[in-house]
Amino acid sequence: MKVGGQAVIEGVMMRNREKLAVAVRLENGQIKVKKSSSKNMPKIYDKPFIRGVVGLVYMLHDGIGSLVWSANQQVEEEEKIEGKEMVFTLITSFLLALVIFVGIPFGLAYLVSNKGFWFHVVDGVLRVVLFVGYLGAISFMKDTQRLFEYHGAEHKAVNCHESGELLCRANARKHSRFSPRCGTSFIFIVLVLSVLLFSLIGGSWVVRLLSRVLLIPVIAGIAYELLRLGDKFKESRLMKTCIAPGLWLQRMTTREPNDEQLEVAIRALKEVVK
Repeated sequence: MKVGGQAVIEGVMMRNREKLAVAVRLENGQIKVKKSSSKNMPKIYDKPFIRGVVGLVYMLHDGIGSLVWSANQQVEEEEKIEGKEMVFTLITSFLLALVIFVGIPFGLAYLVSNKGFWFHVVDGVLRVVLFVGYLGAISFMKDTQRLFEYHGAEHKAVNCHESGELLCRANARKHSRFSPRCGTSFIFIVLVLSVLLFSLIGGSWVVRLLSRVLLIPVIAGIAYELLRLGDKFKESRLMKTCIAPGLWLQRMTTREPNDEQLEVAIRALKEVVK
């Protein structure tokens, strides 16, 4: 059974179809673990292209909940994040992301050429440049670097488990910090697909702008299937070439973890696969 996960504040979340576990390193050096049943989609939704969109919603639900829980373990009781604060933060972040990664590229491309081939080229290239630039900018932040180290630890632990080796720090250390199933690769595929799909859409600027928001679920569904395909045939030369850009991008979003971070990732994974 495939295992996925994500880095959280001073820890790692792991999940499969049945279980979910979050392990974090506390200030006193101890590891604290939260276990629960993984929220799984009904079988009726487990169909190609549909499962990508529905699965993304479930993953966001589990991921955000894990992120909030991990953050609350690092602060005093009066500083913990409440539900209303989290909802406000999520809505604000989503709207800001739309402005930066959809609105700004669209507006600048419209100034260069308001229709035709060059409009879509400029729009797509700017979207990729802004995303890569954003990752590059936040990678200099100390807290983000810690998060990226735990991201690397998550990949190493999963790669060790899927290779059939005993889950321990020495074995996990030998494995790659990159993964063809990573969310970073997923986002890169979404960016490339959006350029191809949006180039087929004409009409007024209002229609084209709205399509960039409304078609996000469609693009996510296609990207998910391509990600699964890339993982299934990752040893083929053609697929290695196709997934290479996403793996290159992971050089920014993952860092080599230390042994303590690997220990946290392994602890979370063991709670899921044991």
